[in-house]
Amino acid sequence: MARENLGYVPQGNPCAQCGKPIAAPEWIESGPRRIWYLWNCRACGYQFEAMAILEQEESDSTPLAA
Repeated sequence: MARENLGYVPQGNPCAQCGKPIAAPEWIESGPRRIWYLWNCRACGYQFEAMAILEQEESDSTPLAA
């Protein structure tokens, strides 16, 4: 089971099949501006993936002129 320290980890996501809450994702994978979650419902055995698309971070710094 892979786990990364991505800061916020969703909890209590409802199962897409039966609606019961799932405590935490079973698998988390990150890529450029995206995070994928694998959810596994222990109540009904259904598995599904969810993807979060992150906003592009804007730099607060002013570009330097040459």
